[in-house]
Amino acid sequence: MPVSRSFRSLAAAVTLAVFLSGCQSIGSRGLVASKAPADISGPAATSIAGDMVSRLAEHVGPGTGTIALKPDGSPFGQALEAALKGWGYAVVTDQTTDSGTAIVPLAYVVEPFEGQVLARLSTSGVELGRAYEVTTTGASPASPLSVMRRG
Repeated sequence: MPVSRSFRSLAAAVTLAVFLSGCQSIGSRGLVASKAPADISGPAATSIAGDMVSRLAEHVGPGTGTIALKPDGSPFGQALEAALKGWGYAVVTDQTTDSGTAIVPLAYVVEPFEGQVLARLSTSGVELGRAYEVTTTGASPASPLSVMRRG
């Protein structure tokens, strides 16, 4: 018997919640190391990055500091940097900034799971996560946005 679409969405949301809570963290700020699969298509990476950055803007506005991003060289890392700049964020990847500049470290994780892609953006103050259905022309949200605020 085929699994219904609503059950798959519920399963994806539960999996996403587990994914968000169970990831290993590194560094002094508790952020995970950025990683995404190299085989994600450019259109899918652009769709996911654009959606996630638009949601990030609701919680960490473009004028609040410079985003420190350490991309992994994947299509998603490149699309995320472009989306951040497109939304008006100042982004640094490997260069230093003025000592008076507020820095907002940002990490990401993109993982394939049961035919979908789970994406997460993390800062020291908020984590955003969502599941996506990936097609040849892009990606579309397959779950509600998960938001976890810290301290």
